[in-house]
Amino acid sequence: MTDPIAEDIDDDIPLDPGPAGIRIVELSANEAGGRLDKALTAKLPELSRARLQALMGQGRVSRDGIVLNDLSAKALAASYRIEIPAVIAAEPQPEDIPLSVLFEDQHIIVVDKPAGMAAHPAPGSESGTLVNALLRHCGDSLSGIGGVARPGIVHRLDKDTTGVMVAAKSDAAHRGLAKLFEAHDIERVYVALTRGAPNPAAGKIETRIGRSHADRKKMAVLKTGGREAITHYRTARTFGPEARPVAARVACTLETGRTHQIRVHLASKGAPCLGDPLYGSGQPVLAVRQAMAAAGLARQALHAAVLGFVHPITGRALRFETSLPADMASLEAGLAELT
Repeated sequence: MTDPIAEDIDDDIPLDPGPAGIRIVELSANEAGGRLDKALTAKLPELSRARLQALMGQGRVSRDGIVLNDLSAKALAASYRIEIPAVIAAEPQPEDIPLSVLFEDQHIIVVDKPAGMAAHPAPGSESGTLVNALLRHCGDSLSGIGGVARPGIVHRLDKDTTGVMVAAKSDAAHRGLAKLFEAHDIERVYVALTRGAPNPAAGKIETRIGRSHADRKKMAVLKTGGREAITHYRTARTFGPEARPVAARVACTLETGRTHQIRVHLASKGAPCLGDPLYGSGQPVLAVRQAMAAAGLARQALHAAVLGFVHPITGRALRFETSLPADMASLEAGLAELT
């Protein structure tokens, strides 16, 4: 990963967005044959190549109405449409938001993120984010490498996914953490409560994930294009009839960190996270729905339980593990009564 920010929407949107609007680019036969991203940025000097690749990943580049999200696609002599969305220009402000701090020194801070908190400002979540809380908590010590919109943010969780996150307070720590994420030298274990149980009960899911052709708000497993995504999973417990479980507790270990990766991969195995508004197609059985209602679950049942890494400055091995949040713990207790 060039940009290790992950686990929430567009994991490689750079901070040089360029002007908003629609660009139509005509490539001639003489300009065809090489990589498409390189050919298009040669015609659009206001966009960096990384920005163009991010737009492709979001499904904002098309040819004759066909979305092009294969980053290795070749340029053809044709007309291309590039949609450049507007960005939030406002600088995030410090906000007095309580944080559950697991570890902090002059270089990094590790927190247990609650549900409903986005990692950084974005359309629909301009305030109340982890960045807003960190700006108040850390003040001027927060790393500036992430730019105005997301200072200190090295990786991220979905807004409604809970669990352990690390942020950088110094630029040196930010660079060091980024290298660890890029090399996949980070231990990341998630716990999901799923509808039904994956079959087989344990294994490795290896696909390509990119923006869905049918719904740009969703990610999907793609045959071509997208980015490599690898998840190792293990069913820790099932609930309901042994022969046909109605729910399960599944531990997922990330080898890569793509947008919505665990949610997409578990859904691809026929066992989406309970309560997932995007990927939880199909209703759980009545008893599971009742347990969800009793637990007050109003989000995907996914928790980043473990984060382990070597401190980028001190070299100290760090590992943080948090218990399930109240809604998931209550749901698991309710599901246990079904066995």
